[in-house]
Amino acid sequence: MTRMRKFAAALSAATAALLATSPTASAGPAGAHTPTASAFPAPHAPFVREGFDRLPLGPVTAGRGWTTDVRDGSLTVEPSSTGHGRELRLRTEGNGHAFLVLSGLAPAANSFWARLRLRVDRLPTAPDWAHWTIAEASGSDAPTLVRPLGGQYVPTSRANFRGVGSDLGPTGDWTAWKTSAPATAAVWSCVEFHLDAADNRVTVYQDGVEQSDLTVSTKEHGGTADDFVFPRFDTLKLGWQLYQADPTPSSYDLRMDDVALSTRRVGGCGS
Repeated sequence: MTRMRKFAAALSAATAALLATSPTASAGPAGAHTPTASAFPAPHAPFVREGFDRLPLGPVTAGRGWTTDVRDGSLTVEPSSTGHGRELRLRTEGNGHAFLVLSGLAPAANSFWARLRLRVDRLPTAPDWAHWTIAEASGSDAPTLVRPLGGQYVPTSRANFRGVGSDLGPTGDWTAWKTSAPATAAVWSCVEFHLDAADNRVTVYQDGVEQSDLTVSTKEHGGTADDFVFPRFDTLKLGWQLYQADPTPSSYDLRMDDVALSTRRVGGCGS
C-alpha cells in the first residue's frame, strides 16, 4: 500500500509539472488564443521591388532588373518631394514617352499584382480625346497590349477620367474610362492593379480601395465583341505616354516611387 501511495504521488507531481509548462489557452488571459508559428505567416516577398533610394541622383538609364524606353523624354532620380529618400521623375515633351521597363517576367499562372506610388503634375486639356498610359503589360507570344493604368481627356466633360485599356489585340484599341473615376493631377496616389489570367481580369485599386467600375475581363471590356485575352506576360512598362501630337500642356512630369510586383497583393496603400 505504501508503495502504491508513493507511485500515485509521483504521478500527480509529474502531471502538475506537465500542465504548468504546456502552452495551452489556459496559460493566458481568459478567451485568449496562444498563437503558433502558422498563425503569423511570413509576408509574401515581391519578385520586383524598387524604391530608387540606392540609385545615384541624376539621369538614369537602368536600375537593378530594369531598363528604360524613352522618346522625347527623360528619367531622373531626385530627392523625394515628400522629404524621405529618393524618387523617379519621368518627363516628356509633346507626345513623347518615358518608361521604366521590367522585362524577362514570368509570373506564375500568368498573373500578378503591382503596386506603385505616383503623382502626375498636369493632365491634358487638348486635343479632344487625348489618350495617355501609365502602365502597359505585354508578351512576346501575342501583340496584345494590356494597359491597366491610363485614361483619356473627355471634351464633353472637360475632364480626364481613368480607365483600363488595350491595343493591337482582337478587341482593338480602346480605353474603358469611367466618369466615376476622375483623374487627379498634382496629388500623390498609391495605385495597385491585379492581372488575373483566370478570366483575363484587370482590377484596379486606388489608395487601398477597389475601383470596381474600372474592372474588365474576357467578356466585359471596352472593345469589339471578341474575347479580351491576355498575352503571356513578360514585360511591364511604367511611366507616361500621351499619344496625340501637339497636346496642351506641351510637357508632362510624373513622379514614381515604391514599385513592387508580386504573385500576391503587396498592400501598403491603406484604405
